[in-house]
Amino acid sequence: MLRKDLLRVSRAGGGYRPRFTGREHRPLAARVLGTFESHVGERRGDLDDALAALEADAGDSGGDFKLVRGLAALIERECDFETRAPVPPRRVRRAAFEAAEAVGVASEAERETAVDRAADALGIEPGDVEASLYADRDVNEVLVDADVRWGPDSLLEQYDLSLAQTALFDATEVRIRSNDPKRLVSAVKRLRLMYELEKTPEGRELVVTGPDTLFSRTRRYGTAFARLLRTVAESAEWSLEATIDDRGRERTMRLSDGDVTVPGVEPVAEPSFDSGVEADFAGRFRGLDLDWSLVREPEPLETGTRVMIPDFAFDYDHADFRLFFEVMGFWTPEYVEKKLGQLADVEDVDLLVAVDESLGVGEAVAARDHRVVTYSGTVRVKEVVDVLREYEAEFVADAAADLPDSFEPEDDVLTLTDLADRYGVSVAAVEDGPFPEHELVGRTLVRPAVLERIGDEVADGAPLTEAEAVFDGYGIDDASATLSALGYRVEWEGLGGGTVRRRK
Repeated sequence: MLRKDLLRVSRAGGGYRPRFTGREHRPLAARVLGTFESHVGERRGDLDDALAALEADAGDSGGDFKLVRGLAALIERECDFETRAPVPPRRVRRAAFEAAEAVGVASEAERETAVDRAADALGIEPGDVEASLYADRDVNEVLVDADVRWGPDSLLEQYDLSLAQTALFDATEVRIRSNDPKRLVSAVKRLRLMYELEKTPEGRELVVTGPDTLFSRTRRYGTAFARLLRTVAESAEWSLEATIDDRGRERTMRLSDGDVTVPGVEPVAEPSFDSGVEADFAGRFRGLDLDWSLVREPEPLETGTRVMIPDFAFDYDHADFRLFFEVMGFWTPEYVEKKLGQLADVEDVDLLVAVDESLGVGEAVAARDHRVVTYSGTVRVKEVVDVLREYEAEFVADAAADLPDSFEPEDDVLTLTDLADRYGVSVAAVEDGPFPEHELVGRTLVRPAVLERIGDEVADGAPLTEAEAVFDGYGIDDASATLSALGYRVEWEGLGGGTVRRRK
């Protein structure tokens, strides 16, 4: 993306067309790249002067100085600048200003005196004071790396893409056709843009509405439109028609795969979460130890003429089951009504919807045969887990019907987790046993004879570390439960290690 003041468009015939580059601009792109490369190790101010000379040349030859500035802006983002000074500039300025105040600088001679005093105070040479005083100003920063990922041709490609992205900042509606609609809808969903999928004689058309239909234009929304174009342009075949608010006048911009492409570089990463509510929920849920896996943006669901991609899905670890999860936050009443329509058309899937209490539509969602939890500010993880537990209880009950009446594994030592994995069920389905040949020690099955041998190897008064080493040798990692089963306790001595003591 470029700054708005670098936007170059043609309004001929009442249209709105970005002024893309052509082969004739390749020499200019090469000159701009060469200017950066030749100024490695020099001040930013010197680089700016050289670029200003290029702008003047472009204007004299009938070119556009904005093109030079736009190309330079893209290259500069790839470069590294640093402050080079013998002494930290802030430290030098403090000493210099204190010296100047004492001297009362009003002439060049008094300035030199102040610099000398500052140098004495810092224990450095006056020349180092001069070199450091304003070294951290932008104009004095030094270009240290201009290893740009683009050549002249790919730089022009990136420029055209950035130019089109900038033009979309003022879009109020965008209509898109693509040979990869699933990926496109996923990107729209990820960017939290409002959309509909309409059927047209030419096929399905994705309609994305802009911020003017909500409250007011925001930079966040304009940036999201720009990011969306990158995803669109990565498709092999696509076309786009955007309604642009051009300073109060409505214009139409049309683009296609022949206008904009994505250079052969890694794309700019798009945000995983646009909603803080979703990010907060995902972070807290993934910190739990559950038999459910959280999936971000699962497959799209058909909803009549639209496509809906839920925010999440929960996959149960021990059955082929997926519960979709949608977080329904605040939007306009019109958008909420459309969302309710989508939910009404979702069939043959299990869907849980978290509804912002301020919307007041929880009952309406439930009436569409979906599970509902309400929230204010943040989604309460416990309420979601309670719903998952209900499903889990059904799976455990179904699995229990196919399990043996008792569990008699041949292993001397076996964790409940490993036992459950053998039967392809959750731990909850096997933890009640019975286990006629084993004793349940914590969450581990241990044969009584093995437990007796372990007891013979643990001595009263032994360091806890020695007892843990014995347990490890038998594949037991729950020292506390094993010591309890053997009739021992741990006696702690200050901040030092523990000692195993037999209970009296």
